[in-house]
Amino acid sequence: MELPEASGRKLKPGDAKAAEAEAILARRKPQDWLVAMDERGKSLDSVELSRYLAKAQTGAKDLLFVIGGDEGLAEPVREAAHLTLSLSRMTLPHRLARLVLIEQLYRAFTLLKGEPYHK
Repeated sequence: MELPEASGRKLKPGDAKAAEAEAILARRKPQDWLVAMDERGKSLDSVELSRYLAKAQTGAKDLLFVIGGDEGLAEPVREAAHLTLSLSRMTLPHRLARLVLIEQLYRAFTLLKGEPYHK
């Protein structure tokens, strides 16, 4: 799911970040495991990510991966996260971060199924 922009309103940078955090946390269900994507987060390799996904599946948890806006994620979102995950220490454009995340999720589920994947 992608949250809409602040409906055409021009907000101050800090206000936009806070409004985004409020919208993210309002949509989260109590059983969701929130995974905040942030360059300061934990780095996992593909096998470690697949183990994390397996753990979430055994608990029948829904994973909610969150990539913040231009200013990154507000502190309340990172604090609420079950895991803060880094794709890279470098800053990535949001669309590229989504693509990299999707590819890594595909790779992790491939590992969980015991299928080979290209290294």
